[in-house]
Amino acid sequence: MSTDTAPSGLLQLIWLASPALPIGGFSYSEGLEAAIEQGLVHHEHSATDWVVDQMHLTQSRGDMAVLAQAIPAWQIGDQARLQALNDWVMATRETAEMRLQTEQMGRSLLDWLRNLQQASDDQLRLCASLPVTYPMAMSLALSLAHAPLDQALQAYAFGWAENMTQAALKSVPLGQSAGQRMLARLAREIPLAVQTAMQMSNDDRQAFSPMLAILSSRHETQYSRIFRS
Repeated sequence: MSTDTAPSGLLQLIWLASPALPIGGFSYSEGLEAAIEQGLVHHEHSATDWVVDQMHLTQSRGDMAVLAQAIPAWQIGDQARLQALNDWVMATRETAEMRLQTEQMGRSLLDWLRNLQQASDDQLRLCASLPVTYPMAMSLALSLAHAPLDQALQAYAFGWAENMTQAALKSVPLGQSAGQRMLARLAREIPLAVQTAMQMSNDDRQAFSPMLAILSSRHETQYSRIFRS
């Protein structure tokens, strides 16, 4: 990789991992707020364990595994593969709020790509026709960085970890120092999650997390909440 392209790829990954990316990730707690309401999460240790477990049990085996397969599919233009992966993501959203999140964030990221003119017209048309989910839009954005696959997945995972940490800080609530300790733990766990995602085959990929689905459905009717449902 030449010195001209390496910095731009790194900067693109940092940009995509930033919580400032205007796609609305900060507005979802992905079941965490309901877990707090139920007393399952109530301090720094339980919040950290919850997010780490979610990363290994749902993200690495589900969405991150999709990203690991979709990024190279975008790079070679395999439309059938992209359609199949997008259909799988949509089928794994077990609650209305989970489906809302993946559709809304997918559309917002697609708008971001369109506004910055980073994706080709054919890629944008394919996304619009799926209709695109967040993992598929993110895999397109990551593929355009032309970074090594493991680094692309690390960027995605750290962006997700930051959003979940911010959700914990607001809703447990926790202080900033606790949040930094949470991120430090998550950063140590991310390489293993990435390795797991890259090793997942079609048959191994899964989204079996019944407790998370139950909490998400409860969050939809939770009387007092901060995050979107």
